[in-house]
Amino acid sequence: MPKRTRPSMRLLDLRHTLQAFLFAAVALLPAPGSADVQERQIKLAFLPVQQHPIGLGAQRFADLVAQKSGNRLKVKLFAGGALGGDLQMLSSLQGGTVEMTVLVTSLLAGITKDFLVLDFPFLFNDEKEADAVLDGPLGKKLLARLPEKGLVGLGYYEFGFRQLTNNRRPITKVEDIAGLKIRVSQTPLFIDFINALGANAVPLAIPELYTALEQKTVDGSDAPLGFIQMQKYYEVQKYLALTRHLYNAQVLLVSKKFWDKLSADEQKILQDAADESRGYQRAMLRELDAKALDALKQSGMQVTELPPEELAKMRAKAQPVADKYAGEIGAGLVDELKAELAKVRGQ
Repeated sequence: MPKRTRPSMRLLDLRHTLQAFLFAAVALLPAPGSADVQERQIKLAFLPVQQHPIGLGAQRFADLVAQKSGNRLKVKLFAGGALGGDLQMLSSLQGGTVEMTVLVTSLLAGITKDFLVLDFPFLFNDEKEADAVLDGPLGKKLLARLPEKGLVGLGYYEFGFRQLTNNRRPITKVEDIAGLKIRVSQTPLFIDFINALGANAVPLAIPELYTALEQKTVDGSDAPLGFIQMQKYYEVQKYLALTRHLYNAQVLLVSKKFWDKLSADEQKILQDAADESRGYQRAMLRELDAKALDALKQSGMQVTELPPEELAKMRAKAQPVADKYAGEIGAGLVDELKAELAKVRGQ
């Protein structure tokens, strides 16, 4: 058997030196996903139940943040209005007592009127148009208005097209809406629109709505199909009219007071997670809405679909409301919106 040669001391010293150098070099490298990331707890609150696509999108966001940060950034979800209604969440974000929320864009109109442009009745024909506007230059321009108001917008989730429900009668024509007490979001444009249809708008926070419907304090409300199902409004609502009169986006918001404490790496993690969770959230919402109609029918709701001529009447009643708020926003932004819609429709 040939005799094995032992490494010389000089070779061993060189090897140890190289190993030490490599260990030192590795130690200087940032840990995966945590280049400049501290241990942080982030509260993310929203109104829908956890099983709703808003909750599913928020969970996907939280999982991505944990993955990208090496589990140093931990997002804790508070669903179902556990930390309060939307207006309370907005105040909490501006004050820095809650780090994040997802809420309907219409509530941001109280902070900067430009967001009203997304709330015009019958604005979008379908989700494709909404995606193009929200993810395009106009949607980004609106988000850029928020930091001076104490908020940072990471992007848009989807809430969907709203439909009318009530307990008093089926709605087969616009005149059937007259006299109904309809709960609306706490925004002037929504109030004016429902009143323009001849109903009596009742501003009310979502956590109070089920009880108000049950006790007949209000006759009905308007909400997307999936939300009606998830909130179990079919238990306290008999009639559903398919009107698709308003499209609602939701915006994923961060408190600027919290945002400014984050490193550039941490900010990038949150933004990247928002971008990646957006498509998933919208897909879940659209899948839910597609299935919810049959589920609501099976639950006992009586469903009517307004014919085109009645929807045209609704549009006509809504036009003065849109004109009023377009005047408050200014022609430039409205023209930009129309141009983007024309571009999408042309394609």
